[in-house]
Amino acid sequence: MGPFAHRDFRLLFSAQIVALLGTGLTTVALGLLAYKVAGSSAAVVLGTALTIKMVLYVVIAPLAAAYVDRLPRRAFLVALDVVRAGIVLALPFVTEVWQIYVLIGTLQAASAAFTPTFQAVIPDIITDEREYTTALSASQVAYTMESLVSPVVAAVALLVIEFDVLFVGTAVGFVASALLVLRATVPDARTAPSGGPADRILSGVRLFARTPSLRGVFAVNFAVAAAGSIVVVNTVNYVRDRLGGNESQVAWMLAASGGGTLLVALAVPRLLDRFPARVVMLTGAAVLTAAAVGAVAMAAAATPSWALTAAVWFASGAGSAMAITPTGTVLRAAAAPSDVAAVFAAQFSLSHLAWLVAYPIGGWGADRFGLVPAWAVLAGIAAAGAVLAPALWRRVPAKSVLESTVPAASDSAPAATAPSGTADGTAERVPALVPGSTAWSHTAAAGGTLTECQCTCGHAA
Repeated sequence: MGPFAHRDFRLLFSAQIVALLGTGLTTVALGLLAYKVAGSSAAVVLGTALTIKMVLYVVIAPLAAAYVDRLPRRAFLVALDVVRAGIVLALPFVTEVWQIYVLIGTLQAASAAFTPTFQAVIPDIITDEREYTTALSASQVAYTMESLVSPVVAAVALLVIEFDVLFVGTAVGFVASALLVLRATVPDARTAPSGGPADRILSGVRLFARTPSLRGVFAVNFAVAAAGSIVVVNTVNYVRDRLGGNESQVAWMLAASGGGTLLVALAVPRLLDRFPARVVMLTGAAVLTAAAVGAVAMAAAATPSWALTAAVWFASGAGSAMAITPTGTVLRAAAAPSDVAAVFAAQFSLSHLAWLVAYPIGGWGADRFGLVPAWAVLAGIAAAGAVLAPALWRRVPAKSVLESTVPAASDSAPAATAPSGTADGTAERVPALVPGSTAWSHTAAAGGTLTECQCTCGHAA
């Protein structure tokens, strides 16, 4: 039947689409606002604002995922949409840098609480495992499409309107999202599993430390963040100051990176049919390193080139898609169902740690020392991640779940074998995922956490 046969899922998915489009327009408009307020120091403003975002996401999103069962979820989602709409309407009136930080901090705090809550609703509406998987896939496609569609829409709009009008479009998107959520039937959460967010994160971090595949994912996170921060933090200054472009051309350059993400993300499922997830992700880290090195060479060149910049930005988006898309498969395969939520929560925090390192270098470092030294440091971080990842992520036998396709457990199957994430890498017998079971709830929560993580990386594209 499919998830779109469910009225409530259709409404919630539509709410997600319009909110994502609004968020994407804000991403473009924020960069242009920073350039208007701070001029050549726009990268510093963006770097600081995005660092604030990362801190809030690390702190608030796990708390929201852990404690949202204590709140009426529909009212909570609507309230967050209304708050976000009000904040973006205030952004066009900003005249000081500190005002950007306060408003963006509040906006990102609301967004960090919204996404895990929204994703946690889906398994309560769709209880069939196959339909739920399709629903999560549709959600991931929506996030990927946003990274391409929003810059294109912004670029076209900027041909006829001023950039601050984009904030009005964002507010309309959030209001429309709130209205769609109000029309849907959103069940309140069941009682949450015992243990707070700190327990989940620390448990997952311990699994990362002793599981080779997860250690490799941790290293890949730094390649993604280092190369991605060049695009998301420095595009505005590079296009406006070095290339002499206008506001619309800034959006088109962001769309070049988003196009690389989208095209490769569509091809990744076919790549995973032929190659292990390890090979795809490590190749993505290598592509990201090459893109970062290319950016350094480009910045050092005497004559800037539009074509070369677009090619480097496209490569960065393509490498991100290869490195990010298979992450869910690797994480799920590395943990027993009872550990999946902890592993995803740890990936959320550890990946954002990488962005916390990269954003200040792209913003403050570029302003203080120049693009070439700052981008060279980021290229070095990307290279270190690309080199360490295969060393930490040792090859496993061909029959391993990470190196082959594992058929999904059927409802009639009493159990399935999966790696437990133990230190010695041995497998243990774990229960099959049954809708409504504790393992099902853990996996559902994990899916929401990964979606938030991929959303963050998608915005960098």
